[in-house]
Amino acid sequence: MTSETADFALQQLRNTIDNIDTALICLLAERFKTTQTVGELKAHYQIPASDPEREAQQVARLRQLAENAQLDPDFAERFFSFVVSEVIAHHKRIASSLEND
Repeated sequence: MTSETADFALQQLRNTIDNIDTALICLLAERFKTTQTVGELKAHYQIPASDPEREAQQVARLRQLAENAQLDPDFAERFFSFVVSEVIAHHKRIASSLEND
């Protein structure tokens, strides 16, 4: 493989990574739009922001999905935990804003 061929191959791979990153951001945006609505519903009915039972079920499900996809399940769990912590923070802010109205 020549240096020029390697550069071309690297650029093609980077283009693929950029496309995947774009899809991930769009999916996260869609997820957070939905969880925003969940947060509003929870706040309106005074449902706690966190649902540990649901979160545990999701962790188990996502770990299995990660294994099936040959992705490190520990990484998948850490990623999910980060997302859920952001969602819970959003839900708490929504509930707080309704309390202050």
